[in-house]
Amino acid sequence: MADGRAAPEPGCKILQPRRLSSCLVKAIRRLHVRTVLPQTLAPLHDLALNLRWSWHPPTRDLFESIDPELWAATGKDPIAVLSALRSSDMDRLAADQSFVAEVKDAAVDLERYLSKPRWYQENGAGRVDDDGETLDAIAYFSPEFGITAVLPQYSGGLGILAGDHLKAASDQGIPIVGVGLFYKSGYFAQRFNADGWQQESYPVLDPDDLPLSLLREEDGTPVVIRLTMPRGAHLDALVWRAQVGRVPLLLLDSDIETNDPVRREVTNRLYGGGGDQRLEQEMLLGIGGVRALRAYSRITGAPKPSVYHTNEGHAGFQGVERISELVDGEAGLDFDQALQAVRAATVFTTHTPVPAGIDRFDVQAIASHFGEPCALPGVSLDQLLALGAEGYPGGDHRIFNMAVMGMRLGQRVNGVSQLHGAVSREMFKGLWPGFDLDEVPIGSITNGVHAGTWVDRRLYDLAKEHLGNDVAARSVFTRIHEVPIDAFWATKRELREQLITDTRARLKASMVARGSTEAELGWTDSVLDPDTLTIGFARRGATYKRLTLMLQDPERLKKLLTDPERPVQIIIAGKSHPADDTGKALIQDMVRFGDDPEVRGKIIYLPNYDIAMAQQLYPGCDVWLNNPLRPFEACGTSGMKAALNGALNLSILDGWWDEWYDGQNGWAIPTADGVEDPERRDQLEASALYELLENTVVPTYYDRDESGLPQRWLDMVSHTLSTLGPKVLADRMVRDYTEQYYWPAAHAAWAVTHADFAGAKDLAAFVGQVHENWPHVHIDHVEASGLSDAPQIGDEVTVHAYVTLGDLDPSAVKVQMALGRANAEDTLTDVDFVDLGHDESFEEGSRHRFEGTIKLKRTGALGWTVRVLPRHEYMSADAELGLVTLP
Repeated sequence: MADGRAAPEPGCKILQPRRLSSCLVKAIRRLHVRTVLPQTLAPLHDLALNLRWSWHPPTRDLFESIDPELWAATGKDPIAVLSALRSSDMDRLAADQSFVAEVKDAAVDLERYLSKPRWYQENGAGRVDDDGETLDAIAYFSPEFGITAVLPQYSGGLGILAGDHLKAASDQGIPIVGVGLFYKSGYFAQRFNADGWQQESYPVLDPDDLPLSLLREEDGTPVVIRLTMPRGAHLDALVWRAQVGRVPLLLLDSDIETNDPVRREVTNRLYGGGGDQRLEQEMLLGIGGVRALRAYSRITGAPKPSVYHTNEGHAGFQGVERISELVDGEAGLDFDQALQAVRAATVFTTHTPVPAGIDRFDVQAIASHFGEPCALPGVSLDQLLALGAEGYPGGDHRIFNMAVMGMRLGQRVNGVSQLHGAVSREMFKGLWPGFDLDEVPIGSITNGVHAGTWVDRRLYDLAKEHLGNDVAARSVFTRIHEVPIDAFWATKRELREQLITDTRARLKASMVARGSTEAELGWTDSVLDPDTLTIGFARRGATYKRLTLMLQDPERLKKLLTDPERPVQIIIAGKSHPADDTGKALIQDMVRFGDDPEVRGKIIYLPNYDIAMAQQLYPGCDVWLNNPLRPFEACGTSGMKAALNGALNLSILDGWWDEWYDGQNGWAIPTADGVEDPERRDQLEASALYELLENTVVPTYYDRDESGLPQRWLDMVSHTLSTLGPKVLADRMVRDYTEQYYWPAAHAAWAVTHADFAGAKDLAAFVGQVHENWPHVHIDHVEASGLSDAPQIGDEVTVHAYVTLGDLDPSAVKVQMALGRANAEDTLTDVDFVDLGHDESFEEGSRHRFEGTIKLKRTGALGWTVRVLPRHEYMSADAELGLVTLP
């Protein structure tokens, strides 16, 4: 068949089907028969394929109205609903003029959404440069994307963040195109056995049953991306396209008959396998992803991206492929020149503050995949290995580090919260030796969440009822005080009831999977209470997330759960990686605790956490608990989603909570920073958690006024929604990326590529010259004038620095005076830098004098020094080259 799958043999007879009841009958071949809709219903196809329906309630209502029972049975999947329609169903719907009109209106609304100018178009349309270039396309690479539960291509926070990034970009009109992989078995489906141990299964996904279309050439044949593999082999991939509102998402799929059996499995499982399979996944994502982008632009006429954003290090090879293009293609650059052109256009986001979370490959594996005859044109093995080398104190020369390569290939690097940015600067400071941590060129864009996906519809309906149908999403939060508080509290109770109904059904199914019979499970129909304080906790089973911190004192927890007057109920979810037995053991401890008859039904661990479950859990909780080991939480967006649904956070000051907790929007669990014994630290922080619950959280929830309302609690919720609401939105996040990273990267890329890459050539020559000469750069002598014996504020000090530069021109360096507070060891803090101007060159030509004047503006013990740095107009930061000379 045209999509690469086997076609029936010519001349086969068509047999009349005969229904058999036996489940032992197995298909020897599969085919996919698509629904052919009547002309009047044809827009339903496009409405189903565009994943905007996943955050657009009117479109979901339209599909639900076709057959509410079918809608529920298919998991609220428009493609599955259409596939299940019979001819009689379509005739019925086509004859329903009211339904036909609704379909037409929905199609018009989608077209309006896709074409109407939005924030990006209204704010400069890509910031035109002097030569008329505009930023018309941004490539966004991620190993996983969490868009909707019906397209399970995600494992956790990284994928959910990537999905929210695409959806918010679509809403804001930002011209992003996503690039990822299609995993035939997704991540995994989780269940528990009788003993509470996590069990994994891998349901097979058929892309023909999903909201995907195959990227095809003009003649209808599927696009096939090919990578050269060791020992004369190859890795081929099809390219599936999902449409996320205005944003196309390209997913590469190795399940194609032209691959050998091993390589057909490369994209079988997300984060599955190891060794070569994981490396080849990342090669396909990065190298294959760039080639897929080129095919997509060639076929559709879409503009070629000007900026490339890699969401974590998995896609780092995209930069290597782009270097190869520039060396081997018409540009004809050498490696160093191509490297500068690629760096200027690349944004790299690191997501983990845990070194173990970084992909690191054995150098020999890299050599076998990138050495001859597999080498990318124009990129030697040594050049590639240098990009990922851990060539810093504590690094391992036998390892190729994907995050390090990402930072060397990206001129702009960021963490995902302010605290995570600081942690990342500490983690990777070895790449920029000689610089203080605050100068390490890693910034921060704090993550956000997509309100249209995560805020329950009942809350939007409540807002529209009191604020008007045209209220904007952002205004819902800033105007929440205009909604009657009793109406909000009543809606919050409905959300608790909704969660409880969903939890009971999931709990019963889980107990059946663990071996219980229906007859034993009548108790599941009455677990949980919509009037009880409900706490949610849903995290990966990683040890630093500390799932079992609440079990440090089981009797104290039981007392909270069983209090007859002020009880607490807790709903927990989360998966552990299949290879992480330590994480699985933590989950088992929690499941077993919930099995205790004393607390059964009051603390529940639900299996198979996914988007569908989360969309019930966040709105139904009153408190969102997060107790990671600080500072190992990069951001932690689940608490943002809960907050947008009127929950209060109870969290360690880590990730986003560290910067936005204000004392009124929830509670901060005190941390025992500096306690080196991990068991003692857990005990101390667990005790602090219990005390907060017992003495503050629970009393505040149950303290009611004469109307039965928890006024203090609701004041905190209102404050949370109005102050946190605008901050935690993914709309804010993608605007920050656009203004602080995408637009600057585009301008940097244009600057080095104009005039036949003149800027890239100049910058590459400069970098080479600087590295060659830097061993000869030193500060010979420093003089100061104007200092009295008792300097005072307002005094001026003139500094003269005599510097040897070797063959470097004075314009190639920046000489600075650093003035700051000096401690007993003469270490400077709170430093101000003042550039010194070139004043004189001496006869020998390599020695120069620089001078400058500074006015004293601070009192106390001060100190100063001088340093020399490389300087070039196309560098984005003083520390970019990792070179600095001090006295």
